[in-house]
Amino acid sequence: MWAAAPLLLLLLLPLLARLRRRGAARLEPAGRAVLITGCDSGFGHLLALRLHRLGFTVFAGCLCPGGDGARRLQREAGGAGRLRVLRLDVTRARDVRAAKELVLSHLPQRGFWGLVNNAGISTFGETGWLPMETYEKFADVNLLGSIRTTLAFLPLLRKYKGRIVFMSSIIAYFTLGNGIYSMTKAAIEKFCDALRLEMKKFGVQVCIIQPGNYARSTKIQPPLSAEEIWSELSEEEKAVYNKEYVQERANFFNSILSEGSANGNEVVDAMVDALTSPAPKARYMVAKLKEKALVFVCALFPTAVMDSVLSYALSK
Repeated sequence: MWAAAPLLLLLLLPLLARLRRRGAARLEPAGRAVLITGCDSGFGHLLALRLHRLGFTVFAGCLCPGGDGARRLQREAGGAGRLRVLRLDVTRARDVRAAKELVLSHLPQRGFWGLVNNAGISTFGETGWLPMETYEKFADVNLLGSIRTTLAFLPLLRKYKGRIVFMSSIIAYFTLGNGIYSMTKAAIEKFCDALRLEMKKFGVQVCIIQPGNYARSTKIQPPLSAEEIWSELSEEEKAVYNKEYVQERANFFNSILSEGSANGNEVVDAMVDALTSPAPKARYMVAKLKEKALVFVCALFPTAVMDSVLSYALSK
């Protein structure tokens, strides 16, 4: 009987956590500041508006603060007030420093509560199709950009015992023609795992959001034509692949994009919970059942099984 006690405890832990989440009072947003990166469009744009409506002071980082997305964000928020749009290119250290200075000079009464590392880029293509410059750019935006902003705001987050939210993806577990994106998301997951454990002693909580296919909710991945891909291939790659194969890959990936959910608010709901729940989850997977099943297979089955499943999917 006693041998089964550890297993029983493991089974009861999720239930106890759920009861704790239900019983405790949610956070009072008024007087607390949150900085969000990547607010020009997509999840960042939606989250900035949602947090503003809830009563947070919102610093909305935009790559193009004079662009359509940033101007629309200001209009939808009703002007200035508790929402400030600022230029924030997460690959530029001076932008991050300027963002921190702005936040420090406009901190509300309860201080700095949350950092949401949402900014990201995506593309698809087989490994040899992409030049080294593209790999460097993706690592700088999706991985180093999140680390850069986190390191800058960590002293404030420790001081106010706040929250850090990272945008990952179920693609951190597997790849279907977009290994460059998967690579950065798998890396940010490991960074978060280390950070989450280290921040516990300071009362800072770290959460990861793992959306499924929400391509139609964001502008992170526009469709690509076979001609666009072919024109960027090196002569060595063109000697290996023909245009028909490139067309097949483009059709395959573009069809996946077209099937993405258009309801980005499902992901924003998870982001809001991560910022306001008295007991936030370490990971929020927001995905369809078949996407969760794919993650399950990837996590629990031998690599050979997962390779077979993904090879079959790619062949279709």
